[in-house]
Amino acid sequence: MRYYLSKNLDMPFAAAIEHVTKKLAGKGFGILTRIDIQHTMKVKLGVDFKPYMIPGACNPHFAWRALQELISEL
Repeated sequence: MRYYLSKNLDMPFAAAIEHVTKKLAGKGFGILTRIDIQHTMKVKLGVDFKPYMIPGACNPHFAWRALQELISEL
């Protein structure tokens, strides 16, 4: 069972991050957080890891609607 979405892009890592960020913005999403796995593994464990980023994307309109639903249930 998969709990994630993935897509391979034929471009350098930094260009892919920029590309995804722009595509998400075009759909109303902004990046609130960026988890740099490569950096974290190096700092916390002293191990080298491939470039790997987890973007925390949010669409304010969807978030607002979800929060309104949550609040109405309380």
